[in-house]
Amino acid sequence: MAKVLLIDDSKTSRKFLKEIVETAGHEVIGEAGDGEEGYLKFKELRPDLVTLDITMPKMDGLESLQLIRKEDENAKVIMITAAGQKEKMMLAIKYGASEFIAKPYEAEKVVELINKVLGGS
Repeated sequence: MAKVLLIDDSKTSRKFLKEIVETAGHEVIGEAGDGEEGYLKFKELRPDLVTLDITMPKMDGLESLQLIRKEDENAKVIMITAAGQKEKMMLAIKYGASEFIAKPYEAEKVVELINKVLGGS
């Protein structure tokens, strides 16, 4: 069972992801509504996996990803993207993202990606 941190400004998205993650047998140990709060929670909680939305207020997911990877170069981060964010997805790969989930997402695909990313540890 992995410890997961959810970072997304949408409460609905976090709720949906939390259900998926917990149904897959993992534990959501924290949630954050923006990239800055997410980075601080990452430092505090040290999760096994982070799901990180790209578009958020205060600090976006790309900035947060860079800080998280600077804090822990082995951090496993799955980026959450909306349609039409190909350029940002390419930057996220450059900054060390492990995988991507596109909105709207399907539960089976999310579980598959989580297991793939965690299996690489």
